[in-house]
Amino acid sequence: MENTERHVRAASGTWESKRIVLARERVGFSLHETVLYAGTETSMWYAHHVEAVVCTAGEAELTDHETGLTHTIVPGTMYLLDGHERHTLKVKRDFRCLCVFNPPVTGREDHDENGVYPLLTEPGPTDAGAADDAA
Repeated sequence: MENTERHVRAASGTWESKRIVLARERVGFSLHETVLYAGTETSMWYAHHVEAVVCTAGEAELTDHETGLTHTIVPGTMYLLDGHERHTLKVKRDFRCLCVFNPPVTGREDHDENGVYPLLTEPGPTDAGAADDAA
């Protein structure tokens, strides 16, 4: 997966992600292995997605901008962003995590100026039989 279209590097230079399962697989979610780099801060707001994250290595502080609370995230910690919370990850040691998104991402997303992933979709399968019936 290294250096393929599924290996995405953020334009900001603060993270990279291997997009393991994507919308094109049509299973209702996407799965990523993401690394955020030590000494960086990334502000995010998944306005269109729910995200579940499990930390597998490293350490970061997550600040929830809705509540003002800060949480230390270490290996074994799971957090769920199911209310489209604006948040910032301040990375102390390279932070590796597994992320699940719903709706699934296509693999082309990067955070915009507000920290949002756009809601991109994959084209649906075509039904050649229906086209033949219409002719």
